[in-house]
Amino acid sequence: MDVLQIVAIGLIATVLIVVVKSQRPEMALLLSIAAGVILFLLVLGKIGAIMDIIRDLADRAGISMVYLGTILKIVGIAYIAEFGAQICRDAGEGAVATKLEFAAKILIMVLAVPIVVAVLQALLKLTT
Repeated sequence: MDVLQIVAIGLIATVLIVVVKSQRPEMALLLSIAAGVILFLLVLGKIGAIMDIIRDLADRAGISMVYLGTILKIVGIAYIAEFGAQICRDAGEGAVATKLEFAAKILIMVLAVPIVVAVLQALLKLTT
């Protein structure tokens, strides 16, 4: 049922945006942003449930919460950057969207360094 609500909101927002865009493009952009925020808020509770499950599995597996937190930050950066880039593209600013995605990739690389180092250290321990 959740997916039907989400799709319905998306379709209604799309129709409204298409109708409004010809007369008031700035209002269409605001409608697009509002629809995106509403859809994000609808799935926010699901994200929390997923994080709880992942946290529980990490505890059982003995994985440090530092690494899990970093991975969740990386996923969050990817989703938020994609959301922002799509808004930029909707506003006709493809160049800004590309720069935003590039900046997010750099941030992801910076966050991933400790995890890569830990994996390499674990591999070195296995070989010695």
